[in-house]
Amino acid sequence: MIEQTLETPSSPARLSRRLALALPAIAFAGIALSLGFGLRRDPSLLPSALLDKPVPDFSLPPVSGRTLALSSLDLKGEVSLVNVFASWCTACRYEHPLLQQIKQKGIVPIHAIDYKDKPDDAAKWLDELGDPYTRTGADIDGRVAIDWGVYGVPETYVVDRTGRIAYKQVGPITREALDETILPLIARLRQ
Repeated sequence: MIEQTLETPSSPARLSRRLALALPAIAFAGIALSLGFGLRRDPSLLPSALLDKPVPDFSLPPVSGRTLALSSLDLKGEVSLVNVFASWCTACRYEHPLLQQIKQKGIVPIHAIDYKDKPDDAAKWLDELGDPYTRTGADIDGRVAIDWGVYGVPETYVVDRTGRIAYKQVGPITREALDETILPLIARLRQ
């Protein structure tokens, strides 16, 4: 006689099979929810550990063809912007006309950290598009940008007259960000 093993509806074997089938679906749902939440977040609102803290101590040589280098000491005494850019950055090209307008109107000094660029590429890029920067430091190995907490280029920082970081814009500056956040902040910091 052949013995048959009958499983009851709540037998341990049946429960473990159901669990084995359900785990991938549960894991997928969790990942999908996490990604969905992340996609709805504004990347320009990434937190910065350096807000309300002094700019990192640094000293960079000037970009090829420029005479003024950039250091932390240059960021004291007046409200300024520090723009992290690179000639290979498409989004940097997008924001560049706004930086040019800020310079032409004399709104605020703009300094730059040229991130991981070939020395002559940044000079060529600035010569072609125009140079909105007062001082431009060449961060060839990217170490200074790491100290600033840069996620990627472009990023722009508002620095107060004491050399403290007051605001961080992740991604290209837009007309909206400039008019609604950056320029009003600059006005408040100058009072």
